[in-house]
Amino acid sequence: MQKIIELLKNTGYTQYESKAYIALLQNSDVTAYQISKDSGIPRARIYDVLTSLITKGIVSKNESTAKTTYKPLPVDVFLQKTTTAWEEDFRNLSQSLKELEVKTPREEKTVMVLHEEEAILSYCQTIIQSAKSKIILSMWNDMYDRLRPFLEARSDELAIHGITLHVEDVIPTVDTHRITYFTERPTSSRWFIVSVDSEKLVYGPSIDEQSTAFFTDDPVHIRLLEDYVWHDVLVNRLINRSDNHVEEWVKEQRATFFLDER
Repeated sequence: MQKIIELLKNTGYTQYESKAYIALLQNSDVTAYQISKDSGIPRARIYDVLTSLITKGIVSKNESTAKTTYKPLPVDVFLQKTTTAWEEDFRNLSQSLKELEVKTPREEKTVMVLHEEEAILSYCQTIIQSAKSKIILSMWNDMYDRLRPFLEARSDELAIHGITLHVEDVIPTVDTHRITYFTERPTSSRWFIVSVDSEKLVYGPSIDEQSTAFFTDDPVHIRLLEDYVWHDVLVNRLINRSDNHVEEWVKEQRATFFLDER
């Protein structure tokens, strides 16, 4: 019951209004006294609450010579009314915010820290949907599976290139990374990169491991990370065309370069 109350509060009703409406749904056409008793709303407040619900159009008042009773708006009608109101509020809010947003180009480029999985995914989804000509990506299966519907929806409209690891049924234009000693170690970093039109980019560690990522429109960051993806794709293609000794050679060279066995 508390969850329903919280959901009603999220649509703009107070706690007492939510409790009163729920009580009426369970026992319609009753007096204010009965609603107060069923809902736990103090009798001193019940009339103000009911008056507010009548004003909002979700409760009706029936007066007769015997007594005054109240009825709730049927659930289907209430839901339609709430949906219509929410959509109208969203349209108005969207228009107002877009009018406030600065439209002139910014001279200073941005590197913004993103926190929480929902925000990170929203940024990725938004830039993917805004892409005009190309998307470059590098990611493991955890991130790819979350973004799969958005990527596949754009795959027939523009170029999508990059590389993935442990992804099944990947977009045909995206390379599949070979399985190596380094990729399979428990300590291996699972980074992701999504670049759109070489203008906007989101990158960071796996959101299953750490809910932090970065958004940037800085061309220096974007060029470096797109080059990183290209070099990963290129090395992967070269090794796939070579004999088995190349993989061992790469392993040795990597250890020497990083001075360890990372």
